[in-house]
Amino acid sequence: MGMLINIDNGGTLTDICVLKDNDFYKTKTLTTPYDLSKCFFDGLKDVSKAIYGEENVARLLAEVDHIRYSTTQGTNAIVERKGPKLGIVVNKGHTDLISLMRKQDQDLFDFLVGDRVEEIELTDLQDAERATETTTAITRLTARGANRVVVCFDVDKATQYESQFKRIAFDNYPRHLLGAVPMLFASELAEDISPSRRGWTALVNSFLHPAMESFLYNAENRLREYRTKNPLLIFRNDGDASRVAKTIALKTYSSGPRGGMEGVKEFSKQYKLPNVVSMDIGGTTTDIGHIINHTVQESRHGNVEGVPISFGLCEIASPGVGGSSILSVNGKDIKVGPESVGAVPGPASFGRGGKESTMTDVNLLTGLLDPQTFFGGGLKLDIDRAHAAIEENIATPLGVSSDEALLKLRDAYDQKVADELTGFATVSDETVLLAFGGAGPMSACGVADKSGIRTVFIPKTAAVFSAYGIGSCDIGQSYAVVLADYKNETLKLAYTGLAEKAGRDMFAEGYSEGDYQITAQLVGTSKDSEVVHVLANEIAFPKSLSGSDSVILEFSARKILRAESQLQAKVSKGAVAKKDNVRSIFGDNGEWSDLPVYGVSSMKPGDHGAGPAVIEEEYFTCLVRQGWSFVVTELGDICLTKGAK
Repeated sequence: MGMLINIDNGGTLTDICVLKDNDFYKTKTLTTPYDLSKCFFDGLKDVSKAIYGEENVARLLAEVDHIRYSTTQGTNAIVERKGPKLGIVVNKGHTDLISLMRKQDQDLFDFLVGDRVEEIELTDLQDAERATETTTAITRLTARGANRVVVCFDVDKATQYESQFKRIAFDNYPRHLLGAVPMLFASELAEDISPSRRGWTALVNSFLHPAMESFLYNAENRLREYRTKNPLLIFRNDGDASRVAKTIALKTYSSGPRGGMEGVKEFSKQYKLPNVVSMDIGGTTTDIGHIINHTVQESRHGNVEGVPISFGLCEIASPGVGGSSILSVNGKDIKVGPESVGAVPGPASFGRGGKESTMTDVNLLTGLLDPQTFFGGGLKLDIDRAHAAIEENIATPLGVSSDEALLKLRDAYDQKVADELTGFATVSDETVLLAFGGAGPMSACGVADKSGIRTVFIPKTAAVFSAYGIGSCDIGQSYAVVLADYKNETLKLAYTGLAEKAGRDMFAEGYSEGDYQITAQLVGTSKDSEVVHVLANEIAFPKSLSGSDSVILEFSARKILRAESQLQAKVSKGAVAKKDNVRSIFGDNGEWSDLPVYGVSSMKPGDHGAGPAVIEEEYFTCLVRQGWSFVVTELGDICLTKGAK
């Protein structure tokens, strides 16, 4: 195996891991939201030191085979409601498209669009009067504050009418002119019989596009300066990767969490775990997933914040609760998130101007985090600032002491994550929790207790697990087209067209025909059912689709890179673990106690111990609560069990 660089960009921290000749290197850097390319290259500088003993980004980029990048920026932007204002153009006489979209999510529609809706008459669209109406509609939307415009028509010939609208609009608003209005046409983005899904797909894509475009192309240009032999690959939310120019913005939504799910899938196979709920706690969100029988749960039509889109998505919940989520008081209740201080200004303890209370501050004040070794020693934490924030924002409004406030905050935080977890996945006796992310292990036992889960795994790569998970993804593209009729000639023509398009796209990725694998299937849908027929040797309609209301041809081209691991891991006790040191921790009983601290790098497979205790490595800390025990597995991961002796 050559060298692979995997990068997972989060709202607070950016994780980098490098796989080189069976060796594993990792680092973390603070996310720089004002310029994402900065944290991207900061991470490359840091990890090059770990590999070569000195900073040498040029050598790193000269030797790398693939650079894969995933991000939660899209997820975080929607969760926190930060982004451009959109306008939408629909046709008069649409079948309640706007009403339906408002009904599906009033809050999200109002945030994205609000009253920036224009209706136009499609009859004789190219007539001079209609052309004037078209340009006037765009002008009215921009006058009401729209930064970008989406066009989505709810008619049978939507693609044809949207193409006419596009020609008229670009004649009057040429793209090369300063002040031209960026426009996106729903039919060009997604083939879908559902206008509302096409509408939501176009709106969300338009919302995410500006930030993704500016960063990704900037990063790609900087990589060219180093004469990187292979282009930057974007890991997508469908589990594959592609070049920047071949990736649409919406495909980056939840791509970071999808990387984590790929890792969870392989982890479940290694330990023969049939039912795994995963919890990836970062700075801004907690990403929750569910792997059943080693399979990633996917929806053919995914949901973004609960609204339906045209593309398939891995089933992941991403509530706004993380280590940098703002903790506040609402009456006599504690509110957790969804707003986050991110990395800038960050938690109060970062000493960067932040004054809000966060779980990072709580974990510092309860002794769980060492202010000198946090973030690998690269970020010293300020206890006084953390205390002032908790006292002012929580203790005083609640009328309790600072110590009482800390316990209330920890309990509220764990309960919030547990509620989100049990609301997403049904917990049974065989359910195992896999906790990762920089903040996941800290709350693992507390969340498991409140969720009724008795077994928890912490992977040794927990701090960068999502970045690690994208390391074996394939390179490819997927396409879909709604077929006009059920004639074999129509199917063959569509198949040939998609094959030609895939050939061009895969050639741009660096692969010729024969280098990549092609798969195709027909999906017939009716009111109450869906039938899937895989196309193999014969490109023809099967009888099973004859009663379908509509049929979609789905086509994919993929260069297979991933290798299925056959490794099976055991969990068995050996020697009693030896502590590295002790740390004073503020416990649930309201008292300070000296707890043993076990270093991950110091322990060997089979080493075991019991809580209360602390387990930590360079970038994560795990609190083993009273009543829990731990054992280091054959592969160096940590298994925590409630009530075991």
